[in-house]
Amino acid sequence: MCHKKRILITGGAGFVGSHLCERLLNEDNKVICLDNFFTGNKQNISHLTNSPNFEIVEHDICEPYFTEIDEIYNLACPASPIHYQYDAIKTIKTSVLGTINVLGLAKRTKAKVLQASTSEVYGDPITHPQNESYWGNVNPIGIRSCYDEGKRCAETLFMDYHRQNNVRIKIARIFNTYGTRMQADDGRVVSNFIVQALQNKDITIYGNGRQTRSFQYVDDLIDGLIRLMNTPDSFVSPVNIGNPAEFTILELAEEILRLTNSKSKIKFLPAVQDDPQQRCPDILLAKEALSWQPKIELRQGLKQTIEYFNKINFSL
Repeated sequence: MCHKKRILITGGAGFVGSHLCERLLNEDNKVICLDNFFTGNKQNISHLTNSPNFEIVEHDICEPYFTEIDEIYNLACPASPIHYQYDAIKTIKTSVLGTINVLGLAKRTKAKVLQASTSEVYGDPITHPQNESYWGNVNPIGIRSCYDEGKRCAETLFMDYHRQNNVRIKIARIFNTYGTRMQADDGRVVSNFIVQALQNKDITIYGNGRQTRSFQYVDDLIDGLIRLMNTPDSFVSPVNIGNPAEFTILELAEEILRLTNSKSKIKFLPAVQDDPQQRCPDILLAKEALSWQPKIELRQGLKQTIEYFNKINFSL
């Protein structure tokens, strides 16, 4: 009889974490969803609770957690600017203390552990597109630093635990991701624009709208994370997981207006501090090492996301 893997997902009730829980359960694993529900939502995982292979643990990863485990996906950390700036000290504690706790658990159990890092480690990049060898251009004392530098420190910890303690590690640098189960009030650009368009409110663009982003649909991300986890133990390089199709923020707003048939107008507001002007992944390594590339184009993914937001009740 095949051994079911016991997989811990920290931040498992979040937007990305809930999709990962679902996918790994469907692949016949035992999944422990650990979340303190600061930004995670129990509704995201309510459809999974009847599974005998699914367990929910309410816990703050800044405190040690003990279990027997085969794999860990460390997704615990607020990921949108509104949420990670709400309590900056807590954010960096989650990235640093939380990561130390996760790595300690992996060391004790000999589990393989994946860090959900971010394209924010590149800061406001001066090379374009960004590949994994780029060290980044990050403001260490800005309002976004709690997240950017927290994630950079987490990568350092992962590499040091690997070098010093032989912990089996994977590092995913995740670029802008969108899809179903995003929170309506999370402040991310896709959810902001969709909610504003559906309510026929002004679509608010910070800056001139010429700053670029690359948007990947959540299903593509989940596939990339699992493929990365399944690479040989000898492979420890960070890997960009994102969609290299680059769009300006203005182009995104205009596409959402078309897809929603909204009466909204576009309104330009002052730019926010340390907002990157270009963000686009070089995914050559992901193609070579993971045999992965995104499949879902922006228009298709936006249609599915808009349909999701049409079905939920939101009030901002």
